[in-house]
Amino acid sequence: MTKLRIFYPFVGGATIGGSHVSALGLIRNLDPDRYEPVIALHREAGALGAYISEMGLSYEVLDTPRIIAPKHSRSPQDASMPGFLLRSVPQMVRYLKRNRIDIVHTNDGRMHGSWSLPAKLAGCELIWHHRQGPDAKGANYIAPLLADRILSVSEFSRPEKPLRSIEDRFQVVHSPFDLDPDIPNHAACHKALCVELGVPEDSVLLAYFGVLNDRKRPLHFVDAVKAVRDAMPNRPVHGLIFGRVETEGSGLDQACLDRAAGLGVSANLHMMGFRDPPAPAMAGVDALLVTALDEPFGRTLIEAMHLGTPVVATRHGGNPEAIEDGETGFLVDPWDPKAFSAPVRDLVEHPTTRVRIATAAQQEVRGQYGLDVHVAKTTAVYDMLTG
Repeated sequence: MTKLRIFYPFVGGATIGGSHVSALGLIRNLDPDRYEPVIALHREAGALGAYISEMGLSYEVLDTPRIIAPKHSRSPQDASMPGFLLRSVPQMVRYLKRNRIDIVHTNDGRMHGSWSLPAKLAGCELIWHHRQGPDAKGANYIAPLLADRILSVSEFSRPEKPLRSIEDRFQVVHSPFDLDPDIPNHAACHKALCVELGVPEDSVLLAYFGVLNDRKRPLHFVDAVKAVRDAMPNRPVHGLIFGRVETEGSGLDQACLDRAAGLGVSANLHMMGFRDPPAPAMAGVDALLVTALDEPFGRTLIEAMHLGTPVVATRHGGNPEAIEDGETGFLVDPWDPKAFSAPVRDLVEHPTTRVRIATAAQQEVRGQYGLDVHVAKTTAVYDMLTG
């Protein structure tokens, strides 16, 4: 049987985000007898290349063709619009034909914009995996014209004003999660974090997991830590930020430290960096605080639920699709950092609430978000598009 050759392009470098984890988890679990993935990294390999290699996958680095980029963030390695149309597009078309690609599966904005037109000119099927908000311009203006299938991580992300109807090509496929049954012990992991930080073992540890960008609002997380600390004056409360800045030079990491200093909680905020694997740290905290706005469907939220770590998230974006308030987690006012205080106090002061929430969340995740479910749904799309 002839294998389907599926092309997955990414921008190489230091950033490893949820879209990478989801897409690579899918790729690693494709049936090798039916599908042959082709992974390419633009510009450089970097940390993403190392991550792909650690997963046992192969890739190639593409110095050319140059990809398109907005003028304000364009580097010498990127193409202007005229250069992209005149030079890059023909090079991309030749690449796809030379590699006998059947399906181009793009997973982020840069790759959507760069590979959609070449995919269609080369006669490939195009899957646009939409992981942004409902107002994303590409998903509303380009995907309806060029994509053969628009996969979305949540119903919230459905393009709100598509240039033409997408009813016949839009489908929600939640991100995949490798639900390892070997869950770290909360008490042991909590103690290890307290020892690492040099804080009392009865400390309340609140976590932020993910890249630092404006949408995820790490500054709001700092405000929430301050609010919880004020609401629980008899317990040491600490906020732990796990992750790196999404854009080098953005200064969001330093901005978090400055905000903590301004609020008088410098001793309560800890920049923990990127952790791989994240499970021991995530299992050791008392709650994951999801402060994002317009988050289509956050990975860390589901990962925490699987580990039995309670989640307190903003009632915004795709969060309400994943959490039933008061049953599998808590949803709070996205604009008021003090709204995080009551749920955290309830979780800390009433152990039965924590157990109830954690148990219900784990059952929900195992039934809805397993990697096997995602792979089955996505490969069904591959098969449908290619007949």
